[in-house]
Amino acid sequence: MGNTMRIDSLKFARKLEAAGLDRKAAEAIAEGVNEVDVSDLATKADIATVREEITAVKGEIAAVKSSISDLKSEIFKHLWILGASVTGLTVTLNVAVSRLIP
Repeated sequence: MGNTMRIDSLKFARKLEAAGLDRKAAEAIAEGVNEVDVSDLATKADIATVREEITAVKGEIAAVKSSISDLKSEIFKHLWILGASVTGLTVTLNVAVSRLIP
């Protein structure tokens, strides 16, 4: 078995008995608790590491949001330029066509 939780099983069994559980049940529970596999449980250090990683990811997300905002502004600027160019071209073509066709 992986990591197990270790407790004072005699003390734990006595507390269970004091709470009204019969002796055999109290001893069985205390023994079972000592055999619990805790290898998959996170430690405080594990949680601290995850919190640091989350903080780092939040910073990266903020940077990406900023880049997206910058790109959005750049796209809108180019769309306005393109719109003005199309408008200017349309006016120029209308003037040219009106000169050709009286």
